[in-house]
Amino acid sequence: MSRVSSTAIAIALGATIAAAASTAQAQGVINQPRLSAHLANQVVGDTVAICAQRKYNVWAVIVDLDGVRIAVLRGNGAPIHSQDNAYYKAYAAASLTLGRNEGSTHEVAQRMAKAPPSNIPNTQLPNVTYARGGMAIRAGDGRIIGGLGVSGAPGGQLDEECGNAALDKIKDQLK
Repeated sequence: MSRVSSTAIAIALGATIAAAASTAQAQGVINQPRLSAHLANQVVGDTVAICAQRKYNVWAVIVDLDGVRIAVLRGNGAPIHSQDNAYYKAYAAASLTLGRNEGSTHEVAQRMAKAPPSNIPNTQLPNVTYARGGMAIRAGDGRIIGGLGVSGAPGGQLDEECGNAALDKIKDQLK
């Protein structure tokens, strides 16, 4: 009987040591969910198509949390300067929304507008805009995994409506 007990203890101790070792190794690894290229292309395609149905010629850009473009699409007749603006919106949505768990560049701008005046100089951040039309992309667990920027419609709220409609179409695939 004591032999079975010592064997069981040895097995349990071995499993505990193995689990502790794998936990120690995992502390140096970051697992970050990412939007697949396939899904990113679907979103930019849907965004441009939704805006085109509404007679808006737009660019749609998706970036990951590093600001790297994953998918870019120019709608027919979308102005060239809107390409950069869509990227800036996507980049700002992916980077600025993380700290306060905000959902869009519009939410960031609204918060900043309510902030008390400051005598600290405002330094323009490269590739960042607070214009409407940048939306955070969230995984099913609520974590922000990227940004979608839309530019070219006759108003940022219209860019945002097209982007949100496209993101709504894939929400079940983000789980």
